[in-house]
Amino acid sequence: MSADDPMARIDTSKPHSARVWDYLLGGKDNYTADQEAGENLLRVFPDFAQVALLQREFLKRAVTFLVAEAGVRQFLDIGTGLPTANNTHEVAQRIAPESRIVYVDNDPLVLVHARALLTSAPAGATDYIDADVRDPDTILSRAADTLDFSRPIALMMLSIAGQVPDDDLIGDLVRRYVEALPQGSYLALSDGVNINPNLVAAVTAYNERAAFPYTLRSPERLARFFDGLELVEPGVVATPDWRPPPGPRPAVDVVNAVCGIGRKR
Repeated sequence: MSADDPMARIDTSKPHSARVWDYLLGGKDNYTADQEAGENLLRVFPDFAQVALLQREFLKRAVTFLVAEAGVRQFLDIGTGLPTANNTHEVAQRIAPESRIVYVDNDPLVLVHARALLTSAPAGATDYIDADVRDPDTILSRAADTLDFSRPIALMMLSIAGQVPDDDLIGDLVRRYVEALPQGSYLALSDGVNINPNLVAAVTAYNERAAFPYTLRSPERLARFFDGLELVEPGVVATPDWRPPPGPRPAVDVVNAVCGIGRKR
């Protein structure tokens, strides 16, 4: 195995968020440390798997809105996570096969699977960038190889803000990415919040062993990421409450994660 092989960079001794998320969603691309971390999360907060599922369902609804209603055909998805059902390009290209998607993640296992599985419809394009959210210059420069920055782009930042513990830094990063986008672009963002004490306890325990700790923030702080953007109705809300499909949906007694979409004017 060469030093350039992404698999050589995988540390299986500590849980990584993408692999723990995969475990909670019923995937198989995870290791013992990730499984143990997932079980510990569920022991402290049994609804954690539902939080993960609701965030994936928001992704599907968000991309559907952006393509079918907003007319977006380009996506920059930062913090891709391991491929599962209804990835961004699959949802987008089912509606508009010409859609172009750039995925970004820095987990080497994600890189391996993304290269194998995130393949485009013939009329569109997908690309994958191995980079950290904290490196906007690299991400924006390489994304321009696939995306046309003179036309609207949807910036997807789902469950990625919590990966950056420094509050000022993540605020600056979101602004940097949004500033690089043309008028008519969108920011779709979701993340966990610090309201539910059981969720806070579960994440605190997870952080004691995790390779990269996760930071929960208040709904008000997450809403500020949309400052200067025109919020799409219904605004920043609990994940199951953003344009839910008809029929019954999970009751929200305590908000565990919020989401929203904003348009750059």
